[in-house]
Amino acid sequence: MRRDYFTLQVSNVDWVEEDEGTPAKPTVTIEFEGPVSTLRERLTGTDGEPLEAAETDVAFRLQDSLDGEAPRGVVSVTNRVTGDFILELNEDADDVLTFIKAARRYGESADGEGEYTVEVSLEGESFVTYDKSTFLVYNEEGGLLRSQSLIPSGVEL
Repeated sequence: MRRDYFTLQVSNVDWVEEDEGTPAKPTVTIEFEGPVSTLRERLTGTDGEPLEAAETDVAFRLQDSLDGEAPRGVVSVTNRVTGDFILELNEDADDVLTFIKAARRYGESADGEGEYTVEVSLEGESFVTYDKSTFLVYNEEGGLLRSQSLIPSGVEL
């Protein structure tokens, strides 16, 4: 599936850069503008129901070094059971890391409901919404960047 079929919008992250205001749960909305049946199939389990949040993983894989000028990477959502990619899209590393920072700070004040929300929309209508607590970040060589990742306490990888 082509990465340019996806548009990513974030909300509730401005407060973290301003260091003011009440933390709000960061949300990422992914709008799909391609062959809907393909993505719907990827987002559906063997039982015919949409995958649950616990059946998916969200990650960011850098394509450039964080020390470089305007580093970019790939945001991915995968099926935790099969390991298959559900979707991938290109994003600026700074934007993703700001989102993760907001999710981490929100999680410090949240009461176990997840640090951020992912919503996937098909044809302008929400198909799945996930509350998530983990967002893994990998360098351009595939190594996990623990300090950049959102990993709940007590979780061992």
